[in-house]
Amino acid sequence: MAIFIMETRVSVESLRQPRSFEALERSVAGYLGKACPEVKWLGSYATLGPYDYLDIFEANDIEVAMRVSVLVRAYGHGEATIRPAVDWGQFKHLLRNLPELPPV
Repeated sequence: MAIFIMETRVSVESLRQPRSFEALERSVAGYLGKACPEVKWLGSYATLGPYDYLDIFEANDIEVAMRVSVLVRAYGHGEATIRPAVDWGQFKHLLRNLPELPPV
């Protein structure tokens, strides 16, 4: 399965109280669990800066990740950015298998 990182900014209209974050999270997570049961959530974090949340998940392919993005934006009333990611160990393996560059 591929790893994806999703940054989400929640719309101001969907948050009437600070506790609205928790209620929104429960409803979106419940909906995603039913709509995308094959997705495995690896971590969720509240963040400072332009995004409210950072989620890390595994999905079979980019099409499933796109479904997650669309559903979060539509059901969660937010803006979502998804990026593919590679585990650090897998990245090092990729680096070790690259050909040497010729001298400049």
